[in-house]
Amino acid sequence: MLEPAPARTAATSWYEEFRRLYDTVPCVEVQTLREHTDQVLHLSFSHSGYQFASCSKDCTVKIWSNELTVSLLHSADMRPYNWSYTQFSQFNQDDSLLLASGVFLGPHNSSSGEIAVISLDTFALLSRVRNKPYDVFGCWLTETSLISGNLHRIGDITSCSVLWLNNAFQDVESENVNVVKRLFKIQNLNASTVRTVMVADCSRFDSPDLLLDTGGPAPCSRVFDLGGDIDEEASLAPTRARAKEGLRPFLDGEPPRLAECALETKVAQLLAQGHTKPPERGAASTRNKYLIFTTGCLTYSPHQIGIKQVLPHQMTTAGPVLGEGRGSDAFFDALDHVIDVHGHIIGMGLSPDNRYLYVNSRAWPRGSVVADPMQPPPIAEEIDLLVFDLKTMREVKRALRAHRAYTPNDECFFIFLDVSRDFVASGAEDRHGYIWDRHYNICLAKLRHEDVVNSVAFSPQEQELLLTASDDATIKAWRSPRTVRVLQAPRPRPILGFPGQRR
Repeated sequence: MLEPAPARTAATSWYEEFRRLYDTVPCVEVQTLREHTDQVLHLSFSHSGYQFASCSKDCTVKIWSNELTVSLLHSADMRPYNWSYTQFSQFNQDDSLLLASGVFLGPHNSSSGEIAVISLDTFALLSRVRNKPYDVFGCWLTETSLISGNLHRIGDITSCSVLWLNNAFQDVESENVNVVKRLFKIQNLNASTVRTVMVADCSRFDSPDLLLDTGGPAPCSRVFDLGGDIDEEASLAPTRARAKEGLRPFLDGEPPRLAECALETKVAQLLAQGHTKPPERGAASTRNKYLIFTTGCLTYSPHQIGIKQVLPHQMTTAGPVLGEGRGSDAFFDALDHVIDVHGHIIGMGLSPDNRYLYVNSRAWPRGSVVADPMQPPPIAEEIDLLVFDLKTMREVKRALRAHRAYTPNDECFFIFLDVSRDFVASGAEDRHGYIWDRHYNICLAKLRHEDVVNSVAFSPQEQELLLTASDDATIKAWRSPRTVRVLQAPRPRPILGFPGQRR
């Protein structure tokens, strides 16, 4: 006989758990928004829950008021700025500014984009920042500074991704005051690039009401710690010597035994050995933040998650201009951690306490080997939803499954997910959104659309409200059965008079 799974720590009884799983899941459709005229690609809520934003192939960013009945507040058309469509948005911490990013008009394979900052008081466009590739998306690091990306080609399949810190207000008060500062330079091998940048706030890791019960043994670790407690100067000399020795066969004119792509990658790795700045070791601080992004080392398909610590002194554009303080030899920045998921990453999201990273991935076949960086392995139709603990850097839950995708590697697109206190939700290519319970790993609901569901978003103040966005050009609002009953309950009839009162 199978033993039942233990109840979650916060549960008071099995009956209350049944009511929670049956009655508080946002699975009842209450409103359909049709103001977009093309595919809706992304949704994001303000931290207060009073507003949300949507991005679409119709090249608008729409800002909505989240009352009992959702209504449109503002629509920003980005076509005058040479945008092809809008892809992503994020509210800053005090909900005064909205970051919106999109794709420039250009050839089909164009990768350039731009980030716009919109005031939520006046809906004025405050600033615009170049962003390449566009699927870096961008994110807020502080209330008034945001991260963007740029890409510099070094060879056919090697490049350098530069991450920039930008002031949201680009007005220049003085030539000695920065509005932009270089944060990190990351080496890319085998046609990979840095994409899907997000920030995790370490100060929120131990929120007692949001910790996830991880019960049971953790699966095999997928995490590689690239940082080490080593003396920087002592380590650089032998590293450079090894790099020089490794390059000798190429410099001495010996015929290489590698294919052209493999040769370029090998040379790039050897050259970088002596020119990569080790991770900066600061004192443990809850003020630190993690910069998280997708990357790779074997192929252009994003199959790894890079994690880089951002220290307090790096969170401002003040200081040396354009990285003047960086030694000339330390050309690249080393990552602190790398997570390899052995599959194509199509979406990531953080739990409300920022401690747990949820990842949508389409797995490669077991034992597959990448022989050509331009031909990654085939990807599964089933999407795996993986969970990693950013405090321990370990995978902590078995993969959640139910949602599906059908596009091949070269046509694969983003399926955004979202996480609330008790639930995790995701879109899918099978015309449904999905909701799982975070503790029991069970699928609780399928939410129907007429086409691919690209994005989902829980209200941060009310997890019994969920939004879904689809290629069918609609946004749907879903509430829990309990909330619907409360909203539809008959109101008490007003008292028209008092006993003894004359008519």
